Amino acid sequence: MVKLKFYYDFLSQPSRTLYIFMKKTKIPFEPKPVNLRQGEHLTKEFESLNPFKKVPFIDDKGIILIESVSILRYLCRTYNVADHWYPKDIQKQALVDQYLEWQHNNTRAHCTEYFRHKALWPLKTGQAANTEKVTILENRMIENLNLLENIWLKDKPFLCGDEISVSDLVGACEVEQPRIAGFDPLVDRPNLTKWIARVQSKFSPFYEEAHQVVEQTADEYKRYVSKLSKKI
Repeated sequence: MVKLKFYYDFLSQPSRTLYIFMKKTKIPFEPKPVNLRQGEHLTKEFESLNPFKKVPFIDDKGIILIESVSILRYLCRTYNVADHWYPKDIQKQALVDQYLEWQHNNTRAHCTEYFRHKALWPLKTGQAANTEKVTILENRMIENLNLLENIWLKDKPFLCGDEISVSDLVGACEVEQPRIAGFDPLVDRPNLTKWIARVQSKFSPFYEEAHQVVEQTADEYKRYVSKLSKKI
């Protein structure tokens, strides 16, 4: 049987999302790990598969999809997964889509930019982050995390209602990312804290497996900061 081919790097939040989801729902796939920090996505061979030179993407028997939200919707429509992940009911589906569309310029954008500027680029280049820029990005991220705390999770256990959906996994993987840069998004956010615990519990042990890289890279960043402080 030809399996879906999945190209990913766990440093990428959407990569973790898709991996965890496929493991949880028992969608068979052939793992194709890509090391972003070593530039494997920049090779000619990779470009021939995905001209955008990014992960994650899938090749499902010749159908290549390169956007994680589109991939999630495709998996839910193509494979036999429980309806609550991406409901067929139009109104329930619209609520899931609402978060998936909102998060692009909110949860994803702000958590990603903060992580990149404060931790990823310094680790890659050896150059200290621009503190003024990081402060601006951190404030934007905090505003967004507060929207999750006070609006999206104000009066319900999951982002789109009483049942977990793909939106929760997408959101949780993004919220985990700033921890790499030494920022704890759960401090003073009880709704967010309880929600992350619910999501993690639903996807255990795959959630922990995919997020090992978060812990490892966070430790690497701590060592980097420690060395930097000794030079000053």
